[in-house]
Amino acid sequence: MSELSKPKPQVYPARAQIASPPVLAILALTVAGVLAGCDRPAQQAAAPPPPAVTVAQPTKRTVTDWDEFTGRFEAVEEVQVRPRVGGFVNSVEFQDGAIVRTGDLLYVIDPRPFEAAAQQADGQLSDARAKVELAKRELDRALNLVQTNAVSEQVVDQRRQALQAAHAAEMQAEGALKVAKLNIEFTHVQAPITGRVSRHLVSPGNLVQGSDSGGSTLLTSIVTLDPIYIYFDMDEATYQRNSRLWFEGKRPSSRDTPNPVQVTLAGETKPSHDGTINFLDNRLDASTGTLRSRAVIPNKDLSILPGQFGRVRLIGSSPYEALLIPDTAVATDQSRKIVFVVKPDDTVEAKPVTLGPLDDGLRVIREGLKADDRVIVDGIQRARVGAKVTPHTAQAPAGGKS
Repeated sequence: MSELSKPKPQVYPARAQIASPPVLAILALTVAGVLAGCDRPAQQAAAPPPPAVTVAQPTKRTVTDWDEFTGRFEAVEEVQVRPRVGGFVNSVEFQDGAIVRTGDLLYVIDPRPFEAAAQQADGQLSDARAKVELAKRELDRALNLVQTNAVSEQVVDQRRQALQAAHAAEMQAEGALKVAKLNIEFTHVQAPITGRVSRHLVSPGNLVQGSDSGGSTLLTSIVTLDPIYIYFDMDEATYQRNSRLWFEGKRPSSRDTPNPVQVTLAGETKPSHDGTINFLDNRLDASTGTLRSRAVIPNKDLSILPGQFGRVRLIGSSPYEALLIPDTAVATDQSRKIVFVVKPDDTVEAKPVTLGPLDDGLRVIREGLKADDRVIVDGIQRARVGAKVTPHTAQAPAGGKS
């Protein structure tokens, strides 16, 4: 039987599978739940809590106002060392920039010309003294002879005048010898004061001019360092205010009282040197409207040099009770200074204040605050006027000391 004659098998189409009733019920419930969930409104986000801030009550303590000025240090004594006699410099006897004492040798000028002049003056003095002795003998002889009329009174008078001239010549010779000896002494240039010497301006071998020539050569300079002056200019308004306080008996006058000052050097953040006022000028400068003032500052370590700048704080009031807060707690509202305080209901209030000077790192508040106010000292940027905050009391008082 051939392949073509074999009967072909019958092919039936695949029957679709139908889900069972329980599965359909589950799917229906799931779809219904999804659709129902899409219709619900989104739940609102929870409101944030009030911002946290740090508060502290103002510090109350006794303070004293200080006026601050810019000053420049100057030496109490300054000497330009110049030779009294001219000549060639033999040697320099000091180290540049060293501390020298009164009488220390600085320069040696060739003394030989002056030694020769001293010998000449000594010879002239001996000659003058010999002439005095001769004039005395001649006068004594004339006085004896005049008693016997051997000589006239005129001769006595002439010999008396000759003796006086001999005495005058002797005095002149003594003066010339003293000058010659002084010139020898002046060839050794000594330090006139104790202080720090500058560099030497003339080297050995150079010719210098003395004071007798009218233009003596500058050799070096010396300045004293301990104590040291600081000069500053006080404005007219401060001077008038201090004068009123003096008339009212609230502040001693710096003219008759060494009022204290504090000095802050460049690069320092707080005063490092104390001193006292010892001079106020007798008039105000008409061009600047300021009064030149001076304080004397101890400088034991010689760290301050003339020419340095410093900030001078001068006592400006009598002691008084004041409220103080950190300077960072003060904000600016256009032209006003304000401080944020927390009221009893924990809402923020802005209070305008009148500021005073800084005292030990804190700002004096003259008006606008009470002692029991809760001042925001940290977190000012999170505070809004009228809004609630969460206040936390500072660990230490606002002033750091009471």
